[in-house]
Formats: sequence, structure tokens, C-alpha cells
Amino acid sequence: MAEHALKSPFLKEAYARGYIFQCTDLAALDDAMCAGPVTGYIGFDPTADSLHVGNALSIMMLRLLQKHGHRPIALMGGGTAKIGDPSFRDEARALMSPEKLAHNLAGIEVSLRQFLNFGAGTSDAMLVNNADWLDRLSYIELLQDVGVHFSISRMLSFESVKQRLDREQGLTFLEFNYSILQSYDFRELNRRHGAVLQMGGSDQWGNIVAGIDLARRTDSRQVFGLTTPLVTTSSGAKMGKSANGATWVSAKKFPIFEYWQFWRNTEDADVGRFLKFFTDLPVEECERLGTLEGAAINEAKKILATEATAICHGREAAEAAAETARQAFETGSLAIDLPSRDLPKAELEAGIPAFRLFGESGLVTTNSEARRLIRGGGARLNDTQVNDENLIVTMDDLVEGVLKLSSGKKRHLLIRPV
Repeated sequence: MAEHALKSPFLKEAYARGYIFQCTDLAALDDAMCAGPVTGYIGFDPTADSLHVGNALSIMMLRLLQKHGHRPIALMGGGTAKIGDPSFRDEARALMSPEKLAHNLAGIEVSLRQFLNFGAGTSDAMLVNNADWLDRLSYIELLQDVGVHFSISRMLSFESVKQRLDREQGLTFLEFNYSILQSYDFRELNRRHGAVLQMGGSDQWGNIVAGIDLARRTDSRQVFGLTTPLVTTSSGAKMGKSANGATWVSAKKFPIFEYWQFWRNTEDADVGRFLKFFTDLPVEECERLGTLEGAAINEAKKILATEATAICHGREAAEAAAETARQAFETGSLAIDLPSRDLPKAELEAGIPAFRLFGESGLVTTNSEARRLIRGGGARLNDTQVNDENLIVTMDDLVEGVLKLSSGKKRHLLIRPV
């Protein structure tokens, strides 16, 4: 179905932004959305105590539903997390303790509230936990009610299962049940809250279709599935990773300035696409900014960074991060809001070689990498290039009580002696 044939504002904008990878019945979903508000959901398993940039496209889909007057449900997998989604994983997830699970659920809720407006209104988001029904299930009841509708041969045909078995890495019966429980979630959300749409990443297609089939077989309900594309950078890297690991949306786990800087470091070829994916700017403006070249594309990257950070952390924090970057990169000032690391004062009092200082700072991962950075001319101390990897840095080098380390032109860090 071509974009020009779509009638509902949600699907028209989702298509224009590149959000739609697959849909089970796009024309029927379009008609349903034109007829009135629909309720759609996305599931988030609490594998950590924060969401990260890899979840961002799913969150943007829920935001878009809300924008166009539909009702989004954020489903937290307090029940399914006790099994673990096997989709495209090499091995089973480690099972969590009840305490760890509760901690992660609390963190995921905080993350979701950064992006969505929750409440009792018709387009306010709902926060639901599938443990509310999965924890009370009788196994025999589940087999009789749901298991009879699942074909083993069809479940084995799911791409996520096939890849695991083809690599001869095995799939436990525990994990094999995940698809059944996710399908049960869809039917339960349809019964409890009228959810007619499940969305998710392209790796969830098999599970989503299974849920649609279950609702049709047991309740004679028409429900829909829509998946988003797998997001990678132009160089092939998986979305959501930074030099220091996952790009968390929690400011406690990942400083706001570094979150802003993650987006500022977007590759030139990805700017237009990421503006459409991860900001609320009009599609036409995103496309215009994406066509800029040379120095102008850097201004587009700053807009991307500020807009994406504003959605996650608020406009004031985003603009403060942008100003910190301007001071650090354009004026060479220390910019007190730069991310910082503590270093025992005794090490500076004794003197620490520059390569060790950079190696332990987190700007690079090893001392060897620090040596290569210095030899290549990419290391700066207090905005002065470091040419000697064995240069001894002491308390005398402090400026305003800190050391400013820089790796290239884009990554900066303050070292605070404690």
C-alpha cells in the first residue's frame, strides 16, 4: 500500500518517517484508525534498570500514537522476563532474582515516563505489567486454552528459532514457551484494554503474528501487527552503542552531556534518517537538514542532538548540554558540565604518566590504545596536545581544580582528584 493511499494521520506520518517495516494488514489498520482511536502496545522486557537508545524507535512509535490521538500501552514484561526472549540470541538469558527483577522494573518505568504522558485520558499512555496475569496462570489451563492452537512445526519456522537451532546452540523448553506467552499477552490486552495493535522491532514479527492468530482462533477478533526496521548506522554498527557501552536513557547511568554527544557524533550519511526517526521535527525539515554538506552538516547534527536529548531529558537539559558542547569545542573553556571521573589524589601527588591517565579515564579502553592516541596526536590535556606518552601529570597541572582530557575533537572528560 503506497504512502499516498494511506488516510490515517498516524500511518501517513509513520510511513513518511520510515517507521514501518512490515504490517499484517495495512489497509484494514488504516481503516480502523480512521474510524476512531485505537489502542496499541509495545512490550519492554526489564533486562536492565534503564532503557537505551536501542529502544528509541519503539518509544517513538508509542509517542506517535499518542500524538495522533490513539492510546499507547507500554507493557512491562515482569512475567516474560522470568523466561527471557530468545529472539536472535546466541544463548539463554540468565534468570533474575525477584529483587533484581523488581529493581529493573522500577527503572524501566522511570525511563518510559521520560518519553510518554501517562494518565486516564483517551490518548494518555497506560503502564501495564504482564506479571498481573502470567503469574496467576495454571499450566494445565494454559495448555488447554492456548497450547492447542500452537503448531510446533510453525513455531520451529520462526526465524529467531531457526537461527538458534541452525547454529546448534540449542533452545530450552523454557525459552520455547516465550512466543506462547507473548501471544497470550496480546489476547489479554485486547480483552482487558481493547488493544488491537502490537508493535515491535522486526525481530518480533513471528511472535506478533502468533498473537494475532491466537486472538482470531479463540476470540474471533481482528487485531494487527506492525514492525519497525532494524536500525544500524551507515557503517553497519548496531544502534544504541557508544564508546563506553550502551547509551542508556537514565542520566544516572549515562550523563546527559554524553547522551547529547552520542547524537552529535552521528555519521553524515545518517543525519536525515535519524532526524526523522528520533526527533519530532517535521519530515520535510529533517530531509532538508539531511542534505546539507561540509560544515553545514555539523549544524544539522547539533540540531539532531538537541532535539533527541530534549525528548529524553527535557528542553532545558538539552540546551544546557548544547551550550556545554559549544564552550568545550568552540571556545576551549573547561565547561564545568562536562562528564567527569574521580581519580585518587595520591596518584596525581606522586605523578601519573599521560598514557595511564588516559587509559584509566575511560576515554579509551586500554593503556595501549592510550599510547596510540597520543602518538597519533589525538590526545589533549587542558586543550594542549600531548606529544609524550610518558609525560608525568601532577597536581601542578590542575586548572580550576580539574584536568580536562580530550580524545580528538569530540570527546572530553574532566578528571577530579579526590
